[in-house]
Amino acid sequence: MAALNNPFTPGFGQVPPFMAGRRYVIENIEDAFVNGPGDPNLTTIFTGARGTGKTTLLTLLADEAEERGWITARVSSVPGMLEDILQQAARSGSHLLAQGQKARINSVGIGGAASLGWEYDDSNNVGKNWRSRLTSLLDELEPHGVGLLITIDELQSEFDEMVQLASVYQHLIAEGRRISLLAAGLPYQVSRVLNDKSISFLRRAARHQLTRIPDGDIRVALKETIEAGGKQITDEALLTATSAIDGFPFMMQLVGYRMWTQSNGSLIDLDAAKSGIEAAQFEMRSNILETTYMELSDGDLAFVKAMLPDKNVSLTADIANRMGKSTGYAAQYRRRLLEEGVIGERGRGKVGFELPGWRDFVLEKLEEEDF
Repeated sequence: MAALNNPFTPGFGQVPPFMAGRRYVIENIEDAFVNGPGDPNLTTIFTGARGTGKTTLLTLLADEAEERGWITARVSSVPGMLEDILQQAARSGSHLLAQGQKARINSVGIGGAASLGWEYDDSNNVGKNWRSRLTSLLDELEPHGVGLLITIDELQSEFDEMVQLASVYQHLIAEGRRISLLAAGLPYQVSRVLNDKSISFLRRAARHQLTRIPDGDIRVALKETIEAGGKQITDEALLTATSAIDGFPFMMQLVGYRMWTQSNGSLIDLDAAKSGIEAAQFEMRSNILETTYMELSDGDLAFVKAMLPDKNVSLTADIANRMGKSTGYAAQYRRRLLEEGVIGERGRGKVGFELPGWRDFVLEKLEEEDF
């Protein structure tokens, strides 16, 4: 009997067969692709800590846009982004664009696997600035009723191209163009973008913070993914896995992937679940927790330390007392850690850790630093 393909997708930006807990956001933006110009969800910014599924969500939404006839330009916020947008859009819309707007292959490389290099044939736009070139492309699409979706991953404000894009996009929206901008980034990077006066237009974008997913949604998505892949999971294993995942999308894919590989035959039992969880926790520590810990400021770490005596939920007032600071002082670090996705609100004046395994990880790091 041939081995069943593992249906879980812990790789960067891969879309899982079942997306847990994001249905409301996805449906709103899918509707926006149908509604077209004027729908506020066509300009949306996603924020969240590492591993909350930002890149995956952008990929899924771009796929959904293409299914509805839109063309897409999928880029990251890095130098060369503006030219990349034109090239990606030209390639995606090559079946609709005049010859002068099309992208063509300019190289073929063989390096263990075939690779294609694309060149944007912009011969009709010589001497035009970037806004004029993008407008020309949109003019080509307009008779077909086709829109352009730009997705920007790892959003940041520290370079001029982001400022130029925001300025041009604002004008295109005012003109009623069929265009959409979906962007995602770490909370502190998004905050910098929105606080940059040169990009202030984006403050009016719809915003979604990607946080913990309810256990019920995790449990359903985990079970459906396993069964769609051709295996079954015992109730005990499912509950144990759900508890270990603790609402974290990346952890769900890691746990699911490792449980699948640890199982024998077509059943994931408790032993396979425990083995998979152990492997996933190791990867979670190295891929997410270590990086997040290294980015904490002294004030952030002091706030986190002051939460450790509490089992699940901490009162902000208690945290301030343990820090030996005023509640106002503690509040600024509370806000920073909420933005980073390290902690989450648990009610009025209450917070708890958001990252699976974070408490034990921090305790171990502190013990190491004491030696």
